[in-house]
Amino acid sequence: MIGVIAKLTIKPGTNADFEATMKALQAKVQADEPGNKLYALHKTADVNVYVMLERYDDQAALEAHRAAPHFKELGRKLGDYLAGRPDVQVMQEV
Repeated sequence: MIGVIAKLTIKPGTNADFEATMKALQAKVQADEPGNKLYALHKTADVNVYVMLERYDDQAALEAHRAAPHFKELGRKLGDYLAGRPDVQVMQEV
């Protein structure tokens, strides 16, 4: 299994639109990516910081996620809300 933690810092005041876009992406990932086992957005104590927890069967499933049309399309929309580049950690389960 592959685990991913993505820390996303958004522009102040964009929470509702950001969350709606992420919910749409979450629904597509869950419907169209059989190698994905978890794709869940979490709020942190900082209203402008979110954490996405992800889990994939293997590296091929993670690569399929990154290449998926819905990820590319919705990922572009996320650029409107992000205050900087996501901090992404990819980890191998032990």
